[in-house]
Amino acid sequence: MPVCLTDLFFSGDTTRQRIKFSDDRVCKSHLLNCCPHDVLSGTRMDLGECLKVHDLALRADYEIASKDQDFFFELDAMDHLQSFIADCDRRTEVAKKRLAETQEEISAEVAAKAERVHELNEEIGKLLAKVEQLGADGNVEESQKVMDEVEKARVKKREAEEVYRNSMPASSFQQQKLRVCEVCSAYLGLHDNDRRLADHFGGKLHLGFIEIREKLEELRSSPQRSNQDAAGAIPPLRRRSLQRIEFLASCPEGGKTWVWPDLQL
Repeated sequence: MPVCLTDLFFSGDTTRQRIKFSDDRVCKSHLLNCCPHDVLSGTRMDLGECLKVHDLALRADYEIASKDQDFFFELDAMDHLQSFIADCDRRTEVAKKRLAETQEEISAEVAAKAERVHELNEEIGKLLAKVEQLGADGNVEESQKVMDEVEKARVKKREAEEVYRNSMPASSFQQQKLRVCEVCSAYLGLHDNDRRLADHFGGKLHLGFIEIREKLEELRSSPQRSNQDAAGAIPPLRRRSLQRIEFLASCPEGGKTWVWPDLQL
C-alpha cells in the first residue's frame, strides 16, 4: 500500500496524519507555490502567517496526485490571488489620490515632463537590477552590454530632467515629486539615485508582486481551466468562485468594495 509523504514526515503527529492536501483547511495557493504570504515573506509588506495550513509535505503529495487526477485547485488559487491583487490595486489608487492632493499642483504639460523622468528612472532601475543579477550569475559579458544600455538611459534622463527643470520655478523643482509604483504600491521619487532605483526594481517586494501578478495571468489563461469549464467538469462551488473572479475583473477600479451575491469581498 502506498505511503503518503505527509505520513512519513509526520508519523508522530496525529493531527498531521489526519489532514490531507484536499482538506479545506489547506491553502491551495501554497500547493501551487503562489501564496502571497510566502512570496512576500520578509518584505515590508510581510503578511504574516497564512490563516490556512502551509506544508511542503502536503504540496509534495498534491504534486504526485495531480499527475493522475485534476483537483481544480487552480480556481481556488486564482480566486485568492485575484482578491489580493484587487485589494492592492485599490490601495494604489488611494495612494495616488492622496499624492495628488498633497503635492503642489502642476500643469498637464509639466506633469508629462515629470512623467518622462519617472519612466526613465524605471528603465534605469530595471536595467541595473538586471546587471546585478547577470553579475551574480557570472555572465560578465552580457552584464557589460546591459550597462551600456544603462549609460544611454542615463543620458536620456539627464536631458529629460533638464527639460523638466526649465519648465519649473527653481523652488518647485527642488521638491521631491513622488509617484506610486503600479506594480507594488511603493513610493518612487523623481530624484531617486541609481542605488535606490536598483534596490526597488530588483528588490524582493517588487519582484514578489511581479511573480504574483504573472501567476494570476497564467491561471486566468490556463488551457486547463478552459477545458474544465467547457467540459462542465468544475464543481458548482468552484464554478461560482470562477464567476466571481470574472465579475471582479470586469469592474472598474476606484476603492469600492464590490459585493457578489451572498459574498462580501
